[in-house]
Amino acid sequence: MRHKFETQLMELRKKIVGMSDLVRNAVELAIQSLKERDLEIAEKIVANDVNINNAEREIEQLCTHLVATQQPFASDLRKIVASYKIIASLERMGDLAVDIAKLSLRIGPVPLIKPLIDLPKMTEIVLKMIHTAVEAFINEDIEMARSLADMDHEVDHYYKRVFTELNEMMAKDASLAAQGVYILLTTRYMERIGDYCTNIGEEVIYMDLGVREDLNM
Repeated sequence: MRHKFETQLMELRKKIVGMSDLVRNAVELAIQSLKERDLEIAEKIVANDVNINNAEREIEQLCTHLVATQQPFASDLRKIVASYKIIASLERMGDLAVDIAKLSLRIGPVPLIKPLIDLPKMTEIVLKMIHTAVEAFINEDIEMARSLADMDHEVDHYYKRVFTELNEMMAKDASLAAQGVYILLTTRYMERIGDYCTNIGEEVIYMDLGVREDLNM
């Protein structure tokens, strides 16, 4: 019975990794679509969101099956509960990638008001955070989970810098406001994705230690 449960837990981990790969790809492509003004990529991100939603439902069903049929120990139950919360965070990240793609579509096939310099740097950190968060879960690595806090501080730094720069630009030239707001929203959505990664890190810590730590301070 225990061997079967461990096998199913391994399957659960694999499915979560697969879902996280879909999310990372969506986030990366969303920023690419904005940077390169590639509206076809943006449309594909919107259309492919169903794959992330389907992955979430499939994992939810597996979690429910494990609870209902395997009578897990308290420590195992924490892993399953953490899995529920992790896929919820991943699904929200996928939704934010779609929101960014939709903003790219709203801007349309026109040049951006400024070169994207800080946003790609911010994206690089966020993509690393998604990978690190899921790896911390798979390996039950508390220190890896805690490392997300420092990465989140970097993301927040870039967000504040872009926010200040764009607001100054829009204050000087009101004609930049529409696109400026869309880029600001994109940056805000990326900052939120970073926050969801720290949420996953917090679940990893709770899963292993049974205590709550705030990684988003």
